[in-house]
Amino acid sequence: MKKILWCMLTIGLLFCPTIRNIQAAPKQEKELKGTITISGAWALYPMVVKWAEEFQKIHPKVKIDIGAGGAGKGIADALAQVVDLGMVSRDISPAEIEKGAWWIAVTKDAVVPTINGNNPILNDLLAKGVKKEVLSDMWVTGNIKTWGEVVGKDVPNSINVYTRSDACGAAQVWAEFFGKKQEDLLGVGVYGDPGLAEAVRKDTLGIGFNNINYAYDAHTKKPIEGIRVLPLDINGNGKIDTDEDFYKTSDEILNAIATDRYPSPPARNLNLVSKGKPENKLVIEFIRWALTDGQKYVPESGYINLTESKLKEELNKLK
Repeated sequence: MKKILWCMLTIGLLFCPTIRNIQAAPKQEKELKGTITISGAWALYPMVVKWAEEFQKIHPKVKIDIGAGGAGKGIADALAQVVDLGMVSRDISPAEIEKGAWWIAVTKDAVVPTINGNNPILNDLLAKGVKKEVLSDMWVTGNIKTWGEVVGKDVPNSINVYTRSDACGAAQVWAEFFGKKQEDLLGVGVYGDPGLAEAVRKDTLGIGFNNINYAYDAHTKKPIEGIRVLPLDINGNGKIDTDEDFYKTSDEILNAIATDRYPSPPARNLNLVSKGKPENKLVIEFIRWALTDGQKYVPESGYINLTESKLKEELNKLK
């Protein structure tokens, strides 16, 4: 009798779904915890802040400390191993690669020229745009000095050119647009993206350049109060054609960048950098999450998703 009961119990254990599922359930992964430190590019700062907030909701025992300061600070801090990751909004140089820089692209945006909303020839500028060569004569040669020269009118108002004082990706890719380097740019140096936007906003005759997230209001999607984004006359025909008119909202210009209608540079990939591939598993998991689940936060944060093929290429770097 005991033998029969034992057999029945054994059969029950084998075929009871609840018990079988418990036995087959995989072991729970160890909860993520620890601290990640990040510094660098103003361009990438808002996106990484958003990713950090969402990642910490999933993993409440993880702390992510983030500081801006420019791409130059990001690459320097990463190579000195002062932080786990540096935010760098430009290409990584051969010299930085020689020093051990490992990088991974995580999203995309662009730099745009900005002018004051009360510029004396604002309507002409918005209708005609500005050619690349004219911008170069403002920031590189200094040959164009008045706003009248920009649109071919007798307007004597001087152009007040602004640039960045900190080593940054925005200034570097803006200079690359003219085939130059950041140190070749003329103008009054201003620290940081917010500072440069504010300088132009306060100066009726000012012109500068900003990363998209500092040129457009995150809520209205329109240029921030007091600033207008200066259209680029890409085909050089002296007017802004329909296919070049995409500056009224951040959604429009983001679409133009995604469809390669806005030139690159100043459109560019934004990178996270470390000295050598990160050995900290928490850092790896954060990057992996940013390239997968975290991509759903990219458009709402004012950035452009990398293509599927580019995401796969970057994810392969984590293997």
